[in-house]
Amino acid sequence: METFSLAGREAVALHNLLKLQGWCHSGGMAKQVIADGEVTVDGDVELRKRCKITAGKQVQFAGQMVKVVE
Repeated sequence: METFSLAGREAVALHNLLKLQGWCHSGGMAKQVIADGEVTVDGDVELRKRCKITAGKQVQFAGQMVKVVE
């Protein structure tokens, strides 16, 4: 499992996390895969594009998983 550091930030928006991880090549693609129900946060499907992902959360998409750390 990969980790993503918030680097001093309180949270990151879900669609931005997908772009920063390199899982989506654009914000539009990230928003679409979220709307299609392809992304889970802590095991639950998340449909909110701007859902705030904080430290301790796990995000999964297309067989890849990342844990967000401070």
